[in-house]
Amino acid sequence: MYLTMNRFKVIPEKAAEFEEVWAQRDTQLKTVPGFRSFALLKGPEREDHILYASHTVWEDEESFMGWTKSEAFRIAHKGAKGRAEMYRGGPELEIFESVIELV
Repeated sequence: MYLTMNRFKVIPEKAAEFEEVWAQRDTQLKTVPGFRSFALLKGPEREDHILYASHTVWEDEESFMGWTKSEAFRIAHKGAKGRAEMYRGGPELEIFESVIELV
């Protein structure tokens, strides 16, 4: 298992808009080889932001890397840079490879 997670610090007044963007997004993920699952997670609210994380599980690193180089990736991220006003800073990518997995 290979987990990729982007953390977003969303301005509280932009939270509903942020969630709607993700709900309407054409992710293309279900068409990508090696894709297992996706979730958008809402975390704690701080004074100046709400923490969100996009959590995507892949079969392996090769599957994730293939996604990042695909047309599906470009379609899913279309217009993303135009929404910078929603965030406190840019997204932070974190990547994890499973060491122990219970299913």
